[in-house]
Amino acid sequence: MSAVDPAGFPSEPSQPVVAPDDARRTRRLAIALMCGGLLMFALLDAVAKYLGQVHDPVQIAWVRYASHLLIAVVIVNPLTMPGSWRSGRPMLQFLRSVLLAGTTTLNFMALQELRMDETMSIVFATPLLVAIFAGPLLGEWVGPRRLAAIMVGFIGVLLVTRPGVGEWKIAYLYAFANAVCYAFYNILTRMVGARDSVWTSFFYMPMFGMALLAPALPSVWVWPGSTFDWGLLLFTGVLGGSGHLMLIIAHKRAPAGVLAPYIFSQIIWMIALGWTIFGDTPDLWTLSGTAVVISSGLYLFARERTVKSATDM
Repeated sequence: MSAVDPAGFPSEPSQPVVAPDDARRTRRLAIALMCGGLLMFALLDAVAKYLGQVHDPVQIAWVRYASHLLIAVVIVNPLTMPGSWRSGRPMLQFLRSVLLAGTTTLNFMALQELRMDETMSIVFATPLLVAIFAGPLLGEWVGPRRLAAIMVGFIGVLLVTRPGVGEWKIAYLYAFANAVCYAFYNILTRMVGARDSVWTSFFYMPMFGMALLAPALPSVWVWPGSTFDWGLLLFTGVLGGSGHLMLIIAHKRAPAGVLAPYIFSQIIWMIALGWTIFGDTPDLWTLSGTAVVISSGLYLFARERTVKSATDM
């Protein structure tokens, strides 16, 4: 979306000129890829939540990046894409990977205690945080209307977490810290996207993530007790890597503005998987808070499109 892309990749603004019927088919395919990519991320969270009953989040995240790196090397290498491993902003790529490693680990930590729909509802605050931080970092300041929408969005987050009411869980802080890391990750992605292609970022992301988590691995590693668990651990990289690929291709086939509203379809996958696999039923507070956060995000998106259209005229 305009404010934040869940894959962390900048969209490709230039689209080929095609006939109207072909354009509609291309956009429908892009929307299908977008929803499919988000389904992959929801499945990744479900697998991580299941594995988190036995394995440490750091171990799950490291294996996720290791298997993802194997996919990246097959797709992005000097033979298939000459020069794709050269980065014009290596330090930003490193910092971006630090943030994503933190995002992944914090997300898996939150999933150990929270329902899948709860974690996703809090993560949906990411576009609101991006809108705030984009001012001092990118010079993209928000006006009073968008600032009001951001405040309303955070009220939605409070409805989900309900601090001071009911049972407070440290996992809520993990989920919110995940959203903060994710917001800065997306801002850095927009910055690095001016010099590096999405494929360069696709390669560096798992490589740096794996290296960053490796020092903590010996202290948390638990050998999987079955072939099934081994398969699930390795499958995390397949889910993450394929999800990113589907979103990359989707953004190459359609503008970010067309795809942005479908980002919130991920909460549907999360609720369905949480109910099917773990027997988790979202409560009224979570559904209400999610509706508020999504409404705020869609308003921010609509306002950004309006401002951009007025600027382009």
